[in-house]
Amino acid sequence: MKFFVDTADIAEITELAETGLLDGVTTNPSLVAKTGKDFVTTVKEICRIVKGPVSAEVTATDHAGMLAEGRKLAGIATNVAVKVPLTMDGLKTCKALSDDGIMVNVTLCFSPAQAILAAKAGAAFVSPFVGRLDDIGQDGMGLIADIVQIYNNYSDFQTEVLVASIRHPMHVVEAGKLGADVCTVPPAVLKALVKHPLTDKGLDAFLADWKKTGQSILGGT
Repeated sequence: MKFFVDTADIAEITELAETGLLDGVTTNPSLVAKTGKDFVTTVKEICRIVKGPVSAEVTATDHAGMLAEGRKLAGIATNVAVKVPLTMDGLKTCKALSDDGIMVNVTLCFSPAQAILAAKAGAAFVSPFVGRLDDIGQDGMGLIADIVQIYNNYSDFQTEVLVASIRHPMHVVEAGKLGADVCTVPPAVLKALVKHPLTDKGLDAFLADWKKTGQSILGGT
């Protein structure tokens, strides 16, 4: 499974990239707005830090506007994945951009039927939003299971399932059990994946015992 981080915060991205665990980044207009920084400049900086796909979202809603914005965003760096909404104009734009060899992330997917259309339009990624479905009493991870099953039925579907709107570590675990290709997570969730109270307890015990020996691995006492 690939890990993308869902943020436009340069400091957060830099810190996580240094772990070697980061495979890409997803952004959206809301995340960029929170930084107060210029959108294009921010995307360019993220692409410099992270070599994997960096999703940058169009803001136009019509095909002509999305296509123009998408081509401009794709020109920022070779690892930009243009993010378009799962609308008819978005799918039309996805087809045009993907035919030109540009990575496209089709976002705001909430049904298996929508995911099928994204794959047929040539999307590199489809982003089903599990947390938002959970919020309205629907089964977000059930959607992931359906999409993965459908995509596995057709060898010509090359679209990767990018699980989005992740709220907690168990979303990541369930996505992995279902065979999703990518999870894009907020920085706090990615950091939470490493935490376990028994790990902390065990480390404390090891260090306490080591201290009693008075030894140092690097030499001296």
